[in-house]
Amino acid sequence: MSPPEKKQKTDSYTLYYWPGIPGRGEYIRLAFEYAGVPYTEKLNGNTLMSTLRNPSKIGHPPHFAPPALELPSGKVISQTTAILNHIAPKLGLAGELGSKLAGEEQLSAEDRERAEEERSTVNQLVLTGMDLCVEAHDVHHPIASSKYYEEQKDAALERSESFRAERMPAFLTHFEKVLSTNPATMDSERTFLVGAKTTTADLVLFHVVDGLLFAFPRRMAVLKKSGKYDDVFALHERVAGEEGIKEYIASGRRKKFSNGLFRHYPELDGEK
Repeated sequence: MSPPEKKQKTDSYTLYYWPGIPGRGEYIRLAFEYAGVPYTEKLNGNTLMSTLRNPSKIGHPPHFAPPALELPSGKVISQTTAILNHIAPKLGLAGELGSKLAGEEQLSAEDRERAEEERSTVNQLVLTGMDLCVEAHDVHHPIASSKYYEEQKDAALERSESFRAERMPAFLTHFEKVLSTNPATMDSERTFLVGAKTTTADLVLFHVVDGLLFAFPRRMAVLKKSGKYDDVFALHERVAGEEGIKEYIASGRRKKFSNGLFRHYPELDGEK
């Protein structure tokens, strides 16, 4: 097998993902859009998997599935959370201290340790948000991703009941507690998960809440009306109005929810 062609370093990022759906690629798009950092996309569904799984085309190691991100160095990395953890400091989205890890500023050993801890805390919350995303997907595909929804509808109906009644409140309660106990925002609006500036964790929670509002509008309306998760919904509203994100939404470039991770089947939604 011949080695991949050596690529020159550039200042650009390229996202490899499926065309037509927001999917997991949207979490990465949101980070670039918020930071105002240009990126391009390769969205050819006919060649996507054959490219990512071929070391002679993509480099080593090959990748199991998209999203994948080609870095300015030419190196390609995959897995949503790994990508976000890598780019967060570079985009200023790893927290006040965590973002300094990407700069030229010399950090003391103590400050570097604290910066790494903050970056890991952001990543921890990203992972929890992605757990909720996966569980939302598994409501409509509880048996196998390779089967059509109609082939597992009975199982999906049963899964949706426990997801709405137990899992949605459990995750929202956790994120509400994170927001309400953040020491950096105790005397101000409690809409930041870590520190007092937007991180990848905030962007992930924004998109997950957005997806749940699409997939389970009746249940989310009840949860919002309860007043138990006011900070979570306030974070969603804040991020939607942030510079970079509001322009992205208004541009029409943001792909709409449809037949991806978050799907709206009326029979899977309910007030309880």
